Order: sequence, then structure tokens, then C-alpha cells
Amino acid sequence: MKILFVHQNFPGQFPHLAPALAQRGHEVLALTAESNNRPSPVKVVKYRNPEKVTLSSPLTRLYAESAERGMRAALAARTLRDRHGYVPDVIVGHSGWGETLFLKEVWPEAKLIVYAELMYQTTGLDTDFDPEFARDNLGSRISTTARAAHLIQSMVQADAGLSPTEFQAATFPPELRAKITVIHDGIDTDRLTPDPSATLEIPGGHTFRVGDEVLSFVNRSLEPYRGYHSFMRALPGVMAARPEAHVVIIGDEGQSYGAAPKDGISWKQRFLTEVQDRIDMSRLHFLGRVPYPTYVKLLHVARVHAYLTYPFVLSWSLMESLGAGALVVASDTGPVREMIRDGENGRLVDFFDIEGWSRVLTECLAEPERFAPLRGAARDGIRATYDLKRVCLPKLVDFVENAGR
Repeated sequence: MKILFVHQNFPGQFPHLAPALAQRGHEVLALTAESNNRPSPVKVVKYRNPEKVTLSSPLTRLYAESAERGMRAALAARTLRDRHGYVPDVIVGHSGWGETLFLKEVWPEAKLIVYAELMYQTTGLDTDFDPEFARDNLGSRISTTARAAHLIQSMVQADAGLSPTEFQAATFPPELRAKITVIHDGIDTDRLTPDPSATLEIPGGHTFRVGDEVLSFVNRSLEPYRGYHSFMRALPGVMAARPEAHVVIIGDEGQSYGAAPKDGISWKQRFLTEVQDRIDMSRLHFLGRVPYPTYVKLLHVARVHAYLTYPFVLSWSLMESLGAGALVVASDTGPVREMIRDGENGRLVDFFDIEGWSRVLTECLAEPERFAPLRGAARDGIRATYDLKRVCLPKLVDFVENAGR
């Protein structure tokens, strides 16, 4: 079959699926933005970056930006069809940026699979979750509803949807949820095999080894959506109770989700300033964004790994930390409860319970042998259900191939 992937940051969610399909003899091509310079495992063609949208209203701007990007993707698709005779059997695209909106107008006969990552909702998800930052007003709810327009349109056009977790699939209304199959992207547990000889060297001369008292926290960006504020507020209690513990944090200064701070100070600095007079700063280490092998080393050496999230898209880092056999203390929120059972393969703590976070993190740091069975259960669970090569990738390949039959 001819299979086309569409993603502005390709390979995005498809770094394993696209080459696996190519290895099975399919003709695999990717359509991506001209500004995307990421290495690709398959041949790539690019569409022109969309024109900047100048609409002032936030209610219309996001849809206009999505439609503009969709138009650029469709124009590139038309060129592929008219100049090169290219007609895919299956299109696999992410709905988040509008790229799939008009592809059926170019290739009506192609089967369209949309990666259904999340549907915005005004209640029960991220929008109204955190009272410290929530805006419980009509304007906020209207804005959230408007943000869903292009996602709904993409799903209506799709022949099938693909979602990585049950929680994320359930954010879609029932009539659209019926189109969605849940298959996780997959975790490479072979690459994440626990390494008792692992060491992590960080700037400042510190070298950490397996068994050292290290507490890790990892996210793309240090921001409220991923619980950075709750984690930082728990540190004074943890570091006072565990005077030998070191805290190692990976993440960017900016934000990936939600609004930026209104005062111009980064979320990282705002919540660090809030607690820095009550912690030993010599034992707190910010690494920023690091290469993947450095991140894996941190998962290996950490005695405890903390993960928090709003009811939102689940981070790969949680799944990878479980797959690496880390002792994970995580927020008791919907997406996490799908993966962690408290006391069986990790620990769960209420997102806002700062004293609870300090207590549980301290217990886990103090008694690593007591919680060692949770590490094994965490890795076993990921290998059984979410392993990339043995479980998820075969399911994904079968799903795409069946769509084209």
C-alpha cells in the first residue's frame, strides 16, 4: 500500500510505526512543514509554512491558523497528485494543527486515520482543574469550546481515530469516541532496561550512582500543567527530612501547555523563588533540556521519581520511568490512574496535597527496600501491556494495514 503520514513535526508520534510499515514493503511517505528539520526514518515532502494569521479575536484565530495550515498541506497534496500521480491508500495524520482538514478534498478515496490526542472540554479536564490558575467564567468556557472546532471537524472527516490511552480517547464525545481505537505508541523497554552500574555526571562536579539518594522530576517544560508548583512546594519538607537527598530536575524554562506567567517571570523561577529560602540550594540541580541518554541515566540512578499532571495528555516520561523500573510517586489524576495502582506498581498522591507529597516522597527515599517490589511490578506491567516491539507496534501496524484493505 501507499501510506502517507502527516505531521508538522514528523516523526512526532510515529518514529517507529512509519519505518515498520516501510520494512513490510509498503510505500511510506511523510508530509511535514518546511520548517521541520528533524531526522526522518522515511522519505519526506514538505508543505509551505502557513501565512501568519492577523485576526485579533482568540475565538477565531486558532481555527484560522489551523485552517491555514490545512490549506498548505492540501496544496502540497494536490501537487503530489497532479504532478506525480501520487494517491495514498491510507493517510495517518495528527489532528492537532489542522493538517488533515482538507486532505479528503484531494484524495477522497484514501482512508484517513486521525491521531486523536485529546478533545478540549470546559469541565472535568485541565481547564477547570487547578483553582490557583482556573478562570471560572463564561469567556474562558467559550474560548475552550472554540479551541475544539478544528479537532471535531478532523474527527468527523476521519474514517478512524487512534488514541494512546483510554483516558484520552474518553475526552471525545460518544459519537466520535466510537471511531477511536486505543493503542499506545509503545515503550522501548529494551532500551530502558534497568542498569545497576549506571552513573550520572552533572554540572558542578556531582556524580550519582544507583543507590544514591536522588529524587528526580522530568518534564518538557517546568509549568503548572505538569505539577511543577506542587512538586516544588513539597521540597522543603522532603529536603529537611532527608538531609542527604539530592533533587535533580530536567525541563525547559518556558511553557508547553497553558498560559505563560503574566508578570514575565518564568514558572520555573516563580516557584523556585517561593521556596528557595527553605531548601538547601546546593542539593537542588536544574539540568534544563538534556540528551535522551542523560535522561535515561537519571531514571536509572534515581531512588524516587516524581510525576504530576493535570487531567490532560499523559507524558511519555511517566511510561518510560515505569518501564525503566523506577519507583514512581505520581499525581492521583485520571490519566495516571490508568497506569498506576497505588501500592502495587507505584504510589499516588492527591495533586494538591503538599504535605502528602512531602510525606510520601520522604518515605520512599528513606525506605528503598520496602518499596523495591513496586519497581519490579512497574516494569513488568509496562512490558506486558505497552512494550513497543512485542505489543504496541504489531497492533499499530495491523491497525493501519487493515484500514487500507
